[in-house]
Amino acid sequence: MATTVNSAFNEFMQNKVNLDPDIVSSARNSRDNLLDNISEFDNQDDFFDLCENFNLHFGSFARKTKCRELDDIDLMIGIAANGATYYPSDLWNNVRITASTNNPAQIRCRGEDGTLDSTKVINLFKKKLESVREYSCSDVHKNGEAVVLNLKSKEWSFDIVPCFHTVKEDDGRDYYLIPNGKGNWKKTDPTIDRQHVTDTNKEKNGLVLELIRLCKKWNKERNGESLPSYLLETMVVNYCDQTNDLNDDLKIRFRDALRYIANHILSDVLDIKRIQGNLNTLDYSVKYSLRNKAQSDCDKASQAIRFEIIEKDHKKSIKMWGEIFGADFPIFE
Repeated sequence: MATTVNSAFNEFMQNKVNLDPDIVSSARNSRDNLLDNISEFDNQDDFFDLCENFNLHFGSFARKTKCRELDDIDLMIGIAANGATYYPSDLWNNVRITASTNNPAQIRCRGEDGTLDSTKVINLFKKKLESVREYSCSDVHKNGEAVVLNLKSKEWSFDIVPCFHTVKEDDGRDYYLIPNGKGNWKKTDPTIDRQHVTDTNKEKNGLVLELIRLCKKWNKERNGESLPSYLLETMVVNYCDQTNDLNDDLKIRFRDALRYIANHILSDVLDIKRIQGNLNTLDYSVKYSLRNKAQSDCDKASQAIRFEIIEKDHKKSIKMWGEIFGADFPIFE
């Protein structure tokens, strides 16, 4: 229940959009405990030689751009090469790694051609996690590029992704190699995403992170098609990068972000990491639907802002915001 638009937004952000601080603290403790357990696998029972110095927290939880509810936490676990080599000229999303000849775990995960089968690597991580008493009653399964650990006592899961770290290539960049879901590996570097979001948020006086979370909430609650989360986040960051002065009012920032999405969803959206290229591979019909919805909700947001600022009618404004965000948005008291 709310009597003003600002109080409605404050309640909405605190209770429905931003993660609960207690949940965040508990999740970080759980994550650190999991990392401690995985570190004990190092060279144990012919397991991989692990490299903690390039373990990575990645994904929206690490970037502080995840909105409620906390459903998953992404972790990359570093594996030492032990003489393994890769083909830097391979396509970014289908990289072959020639397995080590002196690490027993890598030898066990070789394919017939001598390359390291990422599916076998994931399955070995899965088997090892299943052997830990603490996780014996949990659901551990493989899902494409990761081992998914669902803790029965927690509301979130962990996506655990094995990775290698390359030397610098001819382009002067180094990469992380992670499973591509088809047995080979692909290049990525989530440190670039994380640093870019952090830098943009700092440059824009801390006005970016909540905007991203609010846009993700809108994306979750709206009817019809939705944008892939990483694509949406990239578009919102692009909007912030291209705007000299973001409005201090979150409501106005959100409206303008919707306008940006409507104006750019039919175009290419390039990966911030400069690895994947165009992220916007949605079918044209889906893009068109998303454009119409973003424009429609942008128009509604403009009306809601006018009701609040020009007409001083907070009841009508709150009702209009409720049409945009759904039943989770507070009602007028």
